Amino acid sequence: MTAAVHVIRHPLVQHKLTLLRTKTTGTTAFRRLLHELAALMAYEVTRELPLREVTVDTPVGPATGQLIDGKKLVFVPILRAGIGILDGMLEVVPCARVGHIGLYRDPHTLAAVEYYCRLPHDMAERDAIMVDPMLATGHSAAAALDRLKQAQPRSIRFVCLVGCPEGLAHLRERHPDVPVFTAAIDAGLNEHGYIVPGLGDAGDRYFGTD
Repeated sequence: MTAAVHVIRHPLVQHKLTLLRTKTTGTTAFRRLLHELAALMAYEVTRELPLREVTVDTPVGPATGQLIDGKKLVFVPILRAGIGILDGMLEVVPCARVGHIGLYRDPHTLAAVEYYCRLPHDMAERDAIMVDPMLATGHSAAAALDRLKQAQPRSIRFVCLVGCPEGLAHLRERHPDVPVFTAAIDAGLNEHGYIVPGLGDAGDRYFGTD
């Protein structure tokens, strides 16, 4: 069964994404907007996490409530651009663990090349949320998910700001079981493998290296 693609259409998400797209948005504003946008998306991405019932003592008396079941979340940004999404999500879930997978896209073949991977040791008890701003060709995302699945987390979700039909199709082919959360699905890719209209190179805009 193929997992769903969720487009987050909340007005605040769409508003901030539009400001991110604007080419006159400078590095400082881009970082702030990406932080805020990631925090907003975190609420939607974590909506279906499993809960367990607990009893706690309030200052007035006992109460029944719910906590996230089992171990905490682990966020896994794809380096380097995924770092821009990480901080905003950690603001919402500050107790989450963090793993890292480093990939770069070969400029000639567009294939993903891994150069770094570090994940928590107890992944089998955790729900993993992989983050990367752009889902373009889908090669980097698919390769990162291949690596993440080797650690056998309890569940996996993939989060991006902007996707496109080509990237989604590639991810559906390689990882049909992984739900995708995005703020937009754009028209497609140009000859260089960039999303059109997209928002440019998210890593360069975030780190000020464009």
